[in-house]
Amino acid sequence: MQLGTRWAAGSEPPASVPAALRPAIAEAEANLAGSSSLPSSGYWTLTWLEGRAIAELDAGWEVLQTASGVVSRPFED
Repeated sequence: MQLGTRWAAGSEPPASVPAALRPAIAEAEANLAGSSSLPSSGYWTLTWLEGRAIAELDAGWEVLQTASGVVSRPFED
């Protein structure tokens, strides 16, 4: 696993966040915006596992790219 970067929830993701993940990150934040699950001071962490990007919010939400290139939010309801 390789650590990429961190950024505040609700802010623009850094340039190092793959374009494929950005819509799913925005969607996750929009879904959590009205709930207590999105901490106002929460941070996303970008890591790389086996060459695939994974963005994880402190609250435990993940957005990742599978081996086939599909973007997924594995813990969504």
